[in-house]
Amino acid sequence: MSKIYVVSDKCVGCGLCLKSCPFSAITLNVRPDKKIKLAVIDEMKCNFCGACLESCKKYQAIVIEKDDIGAKTIDKSLYKNVWVYAEQRHGEISPVVFELLGKGKELADKLSVKLCAILMGHNIENKSTDLIDYGADTVYVYDDEILKEFQDDPYSELLAQLISEEKPEIILMGATNIGRSFASRVAAKIWTGLTADCTGLDIDPETRNLMQTRPAFGGNIMATILTKNHRPQMATVRHKVFKTAEKKQNAKGEIIKKSFDKTKIKNRTSYLQFVADLSQKVNLAEADIIVTGGRGLGKPEGFQLIEEFAKAIGGAVGASRATVDAGWIPYSHQVGQTGRTVSPKLYIACGVSGQIQHLVGMQSSDRIIAINKDPECPMMKLATYAIEGDLYQVIPEIIKELKK
Repeated sequence: MSKIYVVSDKCVGCGLCLKSCPFSAITLNVRPDKKIKLAVIDEMKCNFCGACLESCKKYQAIVIEKDDIGAKTIDKSLYKNVWVYAEQRHGEISPVVFELLGKGKELADKLSVKLCAILMGHNIENKSTDLIDYGADTVYVYDDEILKEFQDDPYSELLAQLISEEKPEIILMGATNIGRSFASRVAAKIWTGLTADCTGLDIDPETRNLMQTRPAFGGNIMATILTKNHRPQMATVRHKVFKTAEKKQNAKGEIIKKSFDKTKIKNRTSYLQFVADLSQKVNLAEADIIVTGGRGLGKPEGFQLIEEFAKAIGGAVGASRATVDAGWIPYSHQVGQTGRTVSPKLYIACGVSGQIQHLVGMQSSDRIIAINKDPECPMMKLATYAIEGDLYQVIPEIIKELKK
């Protein structure tokens, strides 16, 4: 673990480090001799960015020691099995969990290990059989009243403890509101890396490293990230990126009930109430058919044609980021890296060029139809069926045929 400290004999109390710290981790305290002040660094706030070192070049009173011993000495052979965190809210398991079980089983088979699920909540033990039916070999269950509502502190503490005890090789979590808040805390507690919003996962058979693919540099490239020196390897995945696992009736699996000492669980927050978001009228993630409009519409009125097309075919209306940023349609319709990830049976892209940021949000669709003037754009190359032409001529003809 890295350390940062102040060499008291060199510190002159100038305060330059105090001004340079972006995390407000440095204070000036009066020394016992009361002649000058001494810089004091709060390691809980420090991010080890090194800004203070730059400001203290003249006196060299601040020292950062980076400890890489753990990375070099960790025995990776002690870690085995693939884990999926079975997120639930109000007793219902999140749909992304069943998608992660499908991918998790694939990874576990490549590593010749078990697929395990971790379930936390109150009165949720009966949901363990659902996880086994969808592929889990083992389900660890924490069932207690203190876990009735999700809160970061108790959930992250219990999962971190279980990871330390059982030593999984890989942990997969949903990139949901809960997962995004929860996964990073767990990773920090167990001192490992975390790759967020993965769009692809695979195994390097030689090293057993998890190859975690996600958009990088604003979505302009796809990067594959490895956790070479630490275990477990952690990744979060959005809903609809992977296909749902196949359900098997009466599948066999082991359920392990876990207990814990409530007095040792610290919780810095109090649960008040759950307020449902009723403003979201468009549920793109669950739609079987989506008709999406892009910059090629040329004008906001173009979405009237998209809406008519979607109504005729029984689908929902999607949009590219460019049209949302232009104010043509609300954000709730946006598909892509910064919008919703979808996987419909049919995805129709109208005037969408297909930048990587958009493709990562819909590329797992069963069938893709692209309508565009440019035959060389990425969306036309990805499409199952590509229609080259002016969408204002093509779409009305399709609607006319549909109405027949």
